[in-house]
Amino acid sequence: MEMLESYLKQIQRYPLLDAQQEAALSREIEKGNRNAQNQLVNSNLRLVISIAKKFTNTAKVSMMDLIQEGNMGLMTAASKFHYGFNTRFSTYAYTWILQYMLRYMYNKTSMIALPHRKEELLRKVTALQNDYKQQFNREPSVSELADGCGCSEEEIVSVMAYAYTITSIDVETSEEGNSTVGDLIPDNKYNPEENFLREVEKNQVKEMVDSLPEKERTVIYYRYNFECEQHVPTLRELSSSLGVSAETVRQMEMRAVKKIKKAAVNLRAKECFTA
Repeated sequence: MEMLESYLKQIQRYPLLDAQQEAALSREIEKGNRNAQNQLVNSNLRLVISIAKKFTNTAKVSMMDLIQEGNMGLMTAASKFHYGFNTRFSTYAYTWILQYMLRYMYNKTSMIALPHRKEELLRKVTALQNDYKQQFNREPSVSELADGCGCSEEEIVSVMAYAYTITSIDVETSEEGNSTVGDLIPDNKYNPEENFLREVEKNQVKEMVDSLPEKERTVIYYRYNFECEQHVPTLRELSSSLGVSAETVRQMEMRAVKKIKKAAVNLRAKECFTA
């Protein structure tokens, strides 16, 4: 609140404009005068606050964030306003400010972000569906929705595919309360057979590595991070601990990998023969 009060005091110094002054500034903006555009924006900052206050009880975002987003809409309106519109700038800017605020609030509160145009159309479709249910006690057809929203039936079908509902996985699905939505979601990742075969392969690789000479085994364990350490030692670091050169460590690693590959080929051939 202190930040908002301070902001209000700051913008009080910008005077309000009459219609003639707005038209004059619009002519200057048309010539590329950035100072004129800034003056038009600054003199209408209070308009943004008055619009933001309408969402005080409904918006789940901070007032200053909402005002900042509204100011973006105000600047867009100032860049597009023309004296030939024969309307006050506040009337023209209102829609731009409101649009930016609504878009910001929805993006902050929506569980799934959709493109703005599709989100706008989806809201229209949802509102029209609710109206039809109340008036005619039935769901509207696609053609009725298209007529009501002023778009094609293809657009209606496309945007309705984006409709979604949100529910908690902890919602109970039985009267006894011993089952939830989460319990009904299948675990497609769990495969006992694959898990078993993976464990067999791990054990086979470990046996191959353990059959190597001590230094080669040490190199493989560290270079391929069998212990799942955060830092994998470099060839130079291993050479210091083993008391040999980095080139020797590299050769030991290559030699050990070749032995493991050969052992794996022999193992596969043995399995195929016994099968």
